[in-house]
Amino acid sequence: MHAYSQDLRDRVLRALARGERPTDISRRLEVSRVWVYQVRRRLEVEGRQTSLPMGGHRKSRLAGFEAEVRSWIRSKPDLTLDQISKRLADEHGGPHQGAGTLASARQMGLKL
Repeated sequence: MHAYSQDLRDRVLRALARGERPTDISRRLEVSRVWVYQVRRRLEVEGRQTSLPMGGHRKSRLAGFEAEVRSWIRSKPDLTLDQISKRLADEHGGPHQGAGTLASARQMGLKL
């Protein structure tokens, strides 16, 4: 999925400034009416005329716990992913769910 171009956003904002209705704008520019409302709201509420950033690096759920998780696995090599997730949640709080923990463990080079 790609963000709409800045040129298209600018055209939507100019049309809104002229007093055009969002439904008419969406039909003329072949975008969804909801998106026109989102562009308007983003300008009114956040003062942004640009799209939000897409993608990028997400911090690992295991960031800061890598040494600890590695020591758990060294002391008990048959730990399951669910056991690691539960222990993280019990000892450090917050949601540590299997899929996120698995992805983080793979990034650390762990074989679970």
